[in-house]
Amino acid sequence: MRFTDRATAGRQLAEVVERLRPDRPVVLGLPRGGVPVAHEVATALGAPLDVLVVRKLGVPSRPELGFGAIGEDGVRIVNDVVVRAAGVGEQDRARVERAERAVLDERLRRYRRDRAGVPLRGRTAVLVDDGIATGSTALAGCRVARAHGAARVVVAVPVAPPEALALLRREADDVVCLSSPEWFGSVGQWYDDFTQTGDGEVAELLARHAPPARESEGPGGGTAGDPGGAPAGTPLDAPTDAPAGGLGGAGRPVAVTVEADGVRLPGTLVLPRGARGVVVFAHGSGSSRHSPRNRAVAHELNRHGLGTLLFDLLTESESRDRERVFDVPLLARRLTGATAWLRRAPAPAPPVCYFGASTGAAAALTAAAEPDADIAAVVGRGGRPDLADDRLGDVRAPTLLVVGGADAPVLPLNRGAAERLRCEHAVEVVPGATHLFEEPGAMEQVEELAAAWFLRHLPPPSPATGTA
Repeated sequence: MRFTDRATAGRQLAEVVERLRPDRPVVLGLPRGGVPVAHEVATALGAPLDVLVVRKLGVPSRPELGFGAIGEDGVRIVNDVVVRAAGVGEQDRARVERAERAVLDERLRRYRRDRAGVPLRGRTAVLVDDGIATGSTALAGCRVARAHGAARVVVAVPVAPPEALALLRREADDVVCLSSPEWFGSVGQWYDDFTQTGDGEVAELLARHAPPARESEGPGGGTAGDPGGAPAGTPLDAPTDAPAGGLGGAGRPVAVTVEADGVRLPGTLVLPRGARGVVVFAHGSGSSRHSPRNRAVAHELNRHGLGTLLFDLLTESESRDRERVFDVPLLARRLTGATAWLRRAPAPAPPVCYFGASTGAAAALTAAAEPDADIAAVVGRGGRPDLADDRLGDVRAPTLLVVGGADAPVLPLNRGAAERLRCEHAVEVVPGATHLFEEPGAMEQVEELAAAWFLRHLPPPSPATGTA
């Protein structure tokens, strides 16, 4: 069974959930992709809509191994068996929880703005996602909802594999799933349109269901904050116009024309005030500056005060030539040219970093290997660094390779390429993620890892400007 998009899946799911006649339901979307689905379910039920943000607590030496999870208002669930087996000390537990709670609180500020959460005590919590791959996030969500006092917990999803549903049925009171194929693959392949959901869309949908004052008290309260736009609050898909070759925008997206390698290439630049660095994106084969995954990463980097440049590495006619799409040296020249374009603009650019996806990761490493590249840091997402071949040993920029744990063909290629790097480097594996990181929470982990790596390797903010 396939779904046109999340809204269609949500309406179909709502029909089945309605038959359960849940008592005093509160619909909880698992951000971000679960919220558009949850919106349709909440509308059909006439129920409040909220988000349930859950953060896994990972063993410090093996972050993919969770020893617990946290929810808002101090909710903590700890697996003592894992704690003892992994030898996680009290100080390590506290440090991991502090870091994850900071992320959790920030997400809630972005999503809820100045509204508090909907109380769950004595009510039916209906947990909704756009699909489930492993079930670990939904399982933790069930436990967090119960810790907030939910009388019953229902998990409702359009699609999930049988083994994940079996796991959830041991925790939830009811599990609703429209399709459970034996051969599952990834959530995104069961949708015709699986465009990534942005923070702004999540905040907008929650605002439509803003609870009345009496619902705004109790567990799950939020605090004031921006829903997660770039520093000036303008969405990336609505850039303002700017003269070709110029920087600016003070944190607003600016439509630019990048002159590189003898061609003119359209792009979108965001340069926050006092930016510590600007990250130039190299998209993968068959993609462009409009890549929803790269835009999601750029959005997160902007929130951290970093500039971003997303641009087309090929002209429109070139992009139809499969040989050029996979021509890593050509793509690297375009990236080098874009870097030079940034540095010669009227407003000097801060230090430059590269973010490469798929074949773009090879282009980023090849460009960073140039003798005069002077690149502050490189991050690859689901990349093919092996295609940089004999240039790997010349890369001097600190390099992070992020790859999905379920991306069987690409994972060994990343590990093999890392062994050939002579610079500071690391390989981070996102558990359960496939090549496109379509699984719930997978892209969020990519965003966090990339932001942390860039910030770690960029100069500290100057006292005059501070962070953007």
